[in-house]
Amino acid sequence: MTFNVTKELKSFLDEDIGKGDITSSLLPRKKITARIISREEAIVAGARFAKEIFNIMGCNVQIVKKDGQKTKPNQTIMRISGDAGKILTCERTALNLLTRMSGIATQTNELVKKIPSKKTKLYATRKTAPGLRFFDKEAVKIGGGEKHRLRLDEMVMIKDNHIAAGDSILQLIKKAKKKYKKFEVEVENNSDALLAAKEGATIIMLDNFSPAQIKKTIENLKKEKLRNKVKLEASGGITSKNISQYAKTGVDIISVGSITNSVKGIDVSLEI
Repeated sequence: MTFNVTKELKSFLDEDIGKGDITSSLLPRKKITARIISREEAIVAGARFAKEIFNIMGCNVQIVKKDGQKTKPNQTIMRISGDAGKILTCERTALNLLTRMSGIATQTNELVKKIPSKKTKLYATRKTAPGLRFFDKEAVKIGGGEKHRLRLDEMVMIKDNHIAAGDSILQLIKKAKKKYKKFEVEVENNSDALLAAKEGATIIMLDNFSPAQIKKTIENLKKEKLRNKVKLEASGGITSKNISQYAKTGVDIISVGSITNSVKGIDVSLEI
């Protein structure tokens, strides 16, 4: 399925406009200039999408702070020129997306800086806002993280509820191995991690393991000469306070749902 960004952004506008922006229709038809500024320090994300929202309505935009660049309080992110009513019609939709994406990118970047090893990557999860997954995951990437799966059709990931609803973890792994070269298995204990590795899982998610438990699992995988055959993902209960400890265990992936499902938006505003 091809994702049409312009179509999606237009649908965001349509949702907000409804049958028409009746307040902006009261304004005289005249050209104005405006700028979007940041009220706090942040990593900018979503500037190119905000620009496209204004472009859809025929406004001209100059991006001052590109996606991935840092901004400080009261710095200009972009300048907009065009019809007054059209700029104000786009205002909230553009700001909402820019606020959310910049919040995700900033939070992601703060966590990435706490990971001491470049071998360990921070990944987003599918805990995103419905309808905003593409933009949420783009923001994670801009902040220095990785996207993981966008959709369920991208990779097999056998999780606890699949195991509970299926025959057994072993049977599901065997079925996956017959059809797919790459698949991930979520495990809750060391023995299942060893089983998944022996049966050919390419990624093993260590769900709610403590750093000490992860180290023990890695030791056992090394004893069985399996560590280099799998990627290990730490997930569950990972925060800015303990992410460095998890990274030091030697896992390949750290996945954190809070960067997309508990977003603190960045304060941005449009000034005429």
